[in-house]
Amino acid sequence: MSLVVFTVDEQQFAMQLSYVERIVQSVEIQQISMAPDHIIGAVNYHGMFLPVINLRKLFNLSQRDIETTDYFMIAETPKVKMALWIDATDEIITIDSDEIRNADNLMVNSVCIEGLLNLNDGIVLMQDPDKFLTTEQILWFKEALNGKPFQPEKNGIHS
Repeated sequence: MSLVVFTVDEQQFAMQLSYVERIVQSVEIQQISMAPDHIIGAVNYHGMFLPVINLRKLFNLSQRDIETTDYFMIAETPKVKMALWIDATDEIITIDSDEIRNADNLMVNSVCIEGLLNLNDGIVLMQDPDKFLTTEQILWFKEALNGKPFQPEKNGIHS
């Protein structure tokens, strides 16, 4: 199993590489009024608006503004494609599935941890990005963007 290990607020997380399309430099975010707390807006990714997920808010970590040195991890699940705001990517690793410890339904701020991984740098929290947005939040996001003008020259992520 291949995993991408990334950092948010000095905490290491991991996600199956199969969810990750690419990692890009952060860009300006288009604000969306009345968004759920952990959706901080949208970015234009190749003509498609993606919700930007604030993992700091989702996992109750210290808050700060996005900086030009930050990144967006473009992740796609069967339900939705999204941009995850991360501080940095650390590495891509290949492990055996038996190296992942069961998290026994460990939850951080109501988000289920998929598993725990012990690396040299410490404990890494395995994530399932499909749990970052509820079905209702996905529908809300699509409805919130309904009628918004497409602005390819603004808020865009380019190849």
